[in-house]
Amino acid sequence: MYIFRSINEIINTVSAARGLLTEMFEKRKTLNFKYSDALLLLKGDENRLKILIEKEIIRQNGNEVSLDIRFQEFFELLLNANEEINTAVIDENIEFLHELMDYYLKERIPSRKESYIRNIKITFRKIAYTTIRNIMSLQDSIDHAVKHEPTYQIKIARLENLDKKRINIQRMIDATEHLILHEERLFFQQATDEELANILLELRQELQLSAHSLISAQQDIINYLNQIKSQIVLVEKIKKLKYLQDQFELRTRSNLAEVMEREHSLLVEGTSSPSFKLSISYLNTDEARPVILKVIRNLQYRKAIQSNEAGAFSAEEMETQATYQETIDLNETLNDYIQAQAQKLWNDEAAQPDDLFSFLMHHRFRREVSEQERTTFFCQIVSLYESHLRITDEYGVYHQYEYAKIYPDVS
Repeated sequence: MYIFRSINEIINTVSAARGLLTEMFEKRKTLNFKYSDALLLLKGDENRLKILIEKEIIRQNGNEVSLDIRFQEFFELLLNANEEINTAVIDENIEFLHELMDYYLKERIPSRKESYIRNIKITFRKIAYTTIRNIMSLQDSIDHAVKHEPTYQIKIARLENLDKKRINIQRMIDATEHLILHEERLFFQQATDEELANILLELRQELQLSAHSLISAQQDIINYLNQIKSQIVLVEKIKKLKYLQDQFELRTRSNLAEVMEREHSLLVEGTSSPSFKLSISYLNTDEARPVILKVIRNLQYRKAIQSNEAGAFSAEEMETQATYQETIDLNETLNDYIQAQAQKLWNDEAAQPDDLFSFLMHHRFRREVSEQERTTFFCQIVSLYESHLRITDEYGVYHQYEYAKIYPDVS
């Protein structure tokens, strides 16, 4: 294993091959790099490529090269591009915190106690960062498993494993909370560091938000698993029907015929495209000539549409064109009928009110209305305002309220 002597050596070596390393990192999951391709990206400088292999920044395997796992993980960490969920790191950090806090309580030299405090702060920041990154990776992994995994069995297995990782993350959050609030109370009573107090406050807020995110992730996993399992059940039923159809046993071993007779939805209707062939003898007759010409025109029209490019709209086409259609308010029409009959009784107490049907047949609407439309209006008003109308044995329909209650008595 190659050991770098200084940070400058690492930076200079990586900087000299930044184009190649960038390309290899971005395509680390989709492309196996050939030695010749790597040499091409280094502009033919084979000596520089050998230095990268010698310093184990790049690994060579025959005619292929790959980015060393240490540098790949380092780049993924800085770019937050790692999709792996690692709860063991948090567990190790919690154990390390117990050790540091124990050392702090036993130490008597102030400078060494300060160094323990500094490492404790760094470790708490690591826990916060790792927890947030794990939750982001968890959500991304859930979405990727649902959207991109084609095999149902693998999709279910991946979601179930992600749920186990969710439980582990929640366990780590609870362990961190328990350490702060209960296990190391003596340490926090003695370590009166203002920066540490602020770090713990921010950490607990992040852990609370993380716990809420885990609840949302759990609900997503449950919903996705239920959807997948319902789809599997549907697919299995379709496969069984297909098998029975192939064996000509649908009528004897299922009630599909009865269901099809009751069901009228488009889902089970299917589409039937008529397919027929014209005989050569028919195509040679004069009767088939118009059919052939029509087919030729359709083909030419389709070809013209495919080759036509959309041009700019003209000023006339861009003008707003509105179309208005006057509608009739049934409620307003009924009010007109009531007012007309009330006015009729006002003028003549002995008069008989007209029935609604006769009123509609002679009413003057704001637009031209046919007899069929007037009949439709009558039926609609009766169905909408049946509780407010009195239907007699005759064909007429009257409003059930006495008009004298609406208008004062003339006498």
